[in-house]
Amino acid sequence: MKYIRKRQEPPEFKNWKEQANSDWQPDFRNLGGKPKEILIKALMTEQGEICCYCENRLIDGEYHIEHFKPQSDPTVDPLDYANLLCSCQANLRTGEPRRCGNLKNSWFDENLLISPLNPDCESHFAFNYDGTIKPVQEDDQKAINTIEKLGLNLNQIKALRKAAIDPFFDEEIDNAQLKVFVNRYLCLDDQQRYGVLFNRPFSLQK
Repeated sequence: MKYIRKRQEPPEFKNWKEQANSDWQPDFRNLGGKPKEILIKALMTEQGEICCYCENRLIDGEYHIEHFKPQSDPTVDPLDYANLLCSCQANLRTGEPRRCGNLKNSWFDENLLISPLNPDCESHFAFNYDGTIKPVQEDDQKAINTIEKLGLNLNQIKALRKAAIDPFFDEEIDNAQLKVFVNRYLCLDDQQRYGVLFNRPFSLQK
């Protein structure tokens, strides 16, 4: 999980909401067309085109607009930009298991879920050599629950993490090459995208 710094909501999205009148009220269910396209682009740009939870690359047709606090909660404004993210979406036609926002669905407990909108979210997690994610502190119930509720240790995700970690332990790679790998995960590329899965030096444990 990478910290996501929210920006101002797109003016076009804000203007769409402000068109509310006695005959029409903006609703997430009728969000479409240009306002939705602009909203998705803004969310993707904020996140460097990676999933807000597992950090995998967001691919066209395989992501959705995620409400961190579920819109099923009557106290939540479904169009509150500060609560909107982009999450990956499993391709159920190929038998992929649900993960991230799809798996979390409408469940929410602020005491048991780490938010990617929290600046210290990254400090809660460490990674094993096999790609497994784990809490930095063994008794961190919030991290434990977050991993479970988002499916962050599904085999597919672990395999991708392992592939990202492996180059750091190749004895034939020199420091200059390692720096290239690290920068890939730390820095935005020329298309303003992060490298997938990891975006910081990671804590590795056996």
